[in-house]
Amino acid sequence: MSRVVVVGGGLAGARTCETLRSNGFEGEIVLLAAERHLPYDRPPLTKAALRGDSNTRLRTDYEALKIDVRVGVAATGLDLQSKKVETAQGAVEYDTLVIATGAAPIMLPGSSRQLAIRTVDDSQKLRELLKPGAKVVLVGASWIGAEVATAALAAGAEVTCVEYGPAPLANALGVDVGTRFVPWWDAVDLRVGVGVREVTDTGVTLDTGEDVSADVVVAGIGVRPDVSWLEDSGLSIARGIEVDEHLRTSDPHVFAVGDVAVRWSPRSNQSLHVEHWDDARTGPDAVARTIVGREPAVHDPVPYFWSDQFGHKIQYVGHHSATDAVVVRHGDDDKWAAAWLDDSGVLTAHLSIDTPKLMIGARAAIAAGTRPDATALRDITQPLS
Repeated sequence: MSRVVVVGGGLAGARTCETLRSNGFEGEIVLLAAERHLPYDRPPLTKAALRGDSNTRLRTDYEALKIDVRVGVAATGLDLQSKKVETAQGAVEYDTLVIATGAAPIMLPGSSRQLAIRTVDDSQKLRELLKPGAKVVLVGASWIGAEVATAALAAGAEVTCVEYGPAPLANALGVDVGTRFVPWWDAVDLRVGVGVREVTDTGVTLDTGEDVSADVVVAGIGVRPDVSWLEDSGLSIARGIEVDEHLRTSDPHVFAVGDVAVRWSPRSNQSLHVEHWDDARTGPDAVARTIVGREPAVHDPVPYFWSDQFGHKIQYVGHHSATDAVVVRHGDDDKWAAAWLDDSGVLTAHLSIDTPKLMIGARAAIAAGTRPDATALRDITQPLS
């Protein structure tokens, strides 16, 4: 009977186990999780968990699904020839391997006292430090930076945010859209256009030479796919593990899913590195259907993610490039949204704020390759398709 080994203790790893069983796989499934926790959901770590809601558990019943879960077992190497995953506890053999190791936070130079929120232990540690009057320095006015700022302010902390770019979220959404978020940061000492030289024992030193004191320093400057253990494996790696539209790697017996993968998108005609919860949720089904011998499923959904910050819910759907044109959409009560179009006028991405119905329509329009009417495009009360 064949054995599937899943490496990674996050949503993608847990969902791979579930979907293998739901698609009829009857062989052995081994799940290797580097942390000493069962797989859990990560989005709450910078949201509800920082407010005291520690429920990040997934509902997977590993015993009922007959999954051999091995926590505290990190992959350290991969031998494609012998089909073995190397760990400190010994080699684990596989017939098919699914890599779902996610991504690791990029840390700042200097002192190790800085925090980055990637694990449940990171989130718990930060929550204990967020107290009234605590001086918190966030590096990066990013999605995570904004969510941590929201939780820190709610806890009564004094928050400073240092952002290298010209506006919050400018790296993700562009300067024009990012600038519209500046008023949300009114309660934060927001410093844009400045970088951090290093983290010190007392705070941070900016690239201007100024020292900013802090009780807590949080790095929110991005992540890198966790592929260091695969350096000598022979797998094709560029930014992350390169996979096709079926999430199969350059080795036919190995798949990659979630944040660790760079997948080919037939819709976009390009490789995408989609670091979103929704991709980790849906990708495993395509992997499972291929493994059990069904016709290979194409995994190419319209990307989607959300962020809760400063009392607002932001929803982004699609994928835009730096050359796409952005149009700000207006509505009643100062509501606004943003849409991106390629050079042929096709809708490629959409940003909605506190308007979930807009996201639903935008997602359908992007999937259909819609070229929105110019009038409808600028008015959020008008449908895009």
